[in-house]
Amino acid sequence: MPSSPTPSKPSTTASSSTALSSRAVYQPPFYYQCIIGLLKPLYRLQVWRRSHKRDNYQQEVAQRFGKHYPAAPTADIKAEINHKTEMNNNVIWCHAVSLGETNTVAPLLDMLLAHGYQIWLTNTTQTGFARGASRFAADIAQGRLSHSYVPVDSPAVIETFLAHVQPVAALFVETELWANILTKLSEHRIPSILVNGRLSASSFTSYQKIAAVSASMMKNLTLIIAQDNESAKRFRQLGAHSAQIRVAGSLKWVINSPMLNNETIDSKTDDVQATDGSAAKKEHERATIQKQKSGIAVELGIADRPIWIAASTHSGEESIALSLQEHLLSNPALADTLLIIVPRHPERFDEVATLIQNSTLIMARRSNEEAIMADTQVYLADSMGELMTWYTLADVALVGGSLVDVGGHNPVEPASVATPVLMGRQTQSCQSVVDKLASVGALYQPNNTFYHPINIEDVATNNENIDHSDIISSDISSLDMKGKQKSSRNKSSLAANDTALIYDQLQSWLSHPLLAKQAGQAGEQMTVQQQAVLTRQFAMIEKVIEQHSNQETL
Repeated sequence: MPSSPTPSKPSTTASSSTALSSRAVYQPPFYYQCIIGLLKPLYRLQVWRRSHKRDNYQQEVAQRFGKHYPAAPTADIKAEINHKTEMNNNVIWCHAVSLGETNTVAPLLDMLLAHGYQIWLTNTTQTGFARGASRFAADIAQGRLSHSYVPVDSPAVIETFLAHVQPVAALFVETELWANILTKLSEHRIPSILVNGRLSASSFTSYQKIAAVSASMMKNLTLIIAQDNESAKRFRQLGAHSAQIRVAGSLKWVINSPMLNNETIDSKTDDVQATDGSAAKKEHERATIQKQKSGIAVELGIADRPIWIAASTHSGEESIALSLQEHLLSNPALADTLLIIVPRHPERFDEVATLIQNSTLIMARRSNEEAIMADTQVYLADSMGELMTWYTLADVALVGGSLVDVGGHNPVEPASVATPVLMGRQTQSCQSVVDKLASVGALYQPNNTFYHPINIEDVATNNENIDHSDIISSDISSLDMKGKQKSSRNKSSLAANDTALIYDQLQSWLSHPLLAKQAGQAGEQMTVQQQAVLTRQFAMIEKVIEQHSNQETL
């Protein structure tokens, strides 16, 4: 049976740090409840249309609508409990919408697990759910982490979910918030924390359109851990109080790859995460990365070839990458360049394969176990869980979601393995990270004012046969831009110019490996410096849980 809500208690005390269980409960407006009630059956139909042919359809429906859940996680008596031995229940609910949010929050969940907490992880999308299942497979098998789809934002369903999970706190990653969920958490005196909080200008405008709903959500949140000052300002403008907000940096800086399939990449990435700043250790890490990269290249038969990757790509981005590759191959000095394409979503693998087959380029496909031959020009890495392997192998990485209006995916992953990064201008989801990497020359983005190129005095300059300016002016007109939607002549011209600039930088890095290496190492160093964000956000979460526990015992 669902547990009954704890009666709302008006705020009687004001805390200088964070108002917890003494805060009032803020109900969303009545019209929101009506809309959710009307949309619930329509959402059920949407789930059926999207998922009814999948084997786990019944499981998905049962979890989204509160019919059945897996068993709650159990305590790990061997784990470090950090003053928590007196607590019988130590479950933290964490909601991560999709793949990106799951990857972002994974290192934080690892730290919580290591400190004796148990986790209940929920996802909204099937891609996110699949990633959560694979990323935390060992923890799920050991009973330390339970995993389900997120419940719909219906009061009755949320009551059922909370009664089953009984969390001591709830974490929400980046932006996705639901008014009824936050109200129910507040009623039950369960602290709710927005981790890695980010609010772009466009999202802020959307939330402003439902101002009353947004205000209720902001006020019901116990703590907002914002990535940057701009997001913090927007949260305040939506109704959050300054005492609820902390700025701690972005978890995107934390390397998320301890569960990759390739053991050599696992050990390499663990090394990069180390915070030991000694020059000897850093040099050892770089040597290890280079050794493993060489080993993978030899194994795949592509040693000594220039290699670049177009990673986490969306519709429209693969055609741009193929066009860039065709132009690179027309340069005699780069005629043996290999492009690795890794689409963001598995359901697009066949679509991308067809796109490559319809081009002039010769393809090998990983899912078909096709070997990379001397004449292979494009390798379609249509596999899951191997992205860090390809980032390690590449000399340059073009990170997707940035050439089309998606917001950009995390550039820290390639930077962490000393691979220089290219991105388009659509990076609103990770702009602060992009700017920091650009400022040390590790990431190139057209017209980024923070970009400070790496200059190496002893780089060989005898490749004067490559006239970049001529290439830009003569070849950009033939670059395949059909994947970009041209809503206006100005937008088309802007996109073409961005692609030309990206091509110029790509060719420069591939033509001058030492320059690319220095840019990559600058990114790796920046990544190491930013690792403290993980411990900051963890400490803030623990403080809220401890304060709440202390207030509950009074």
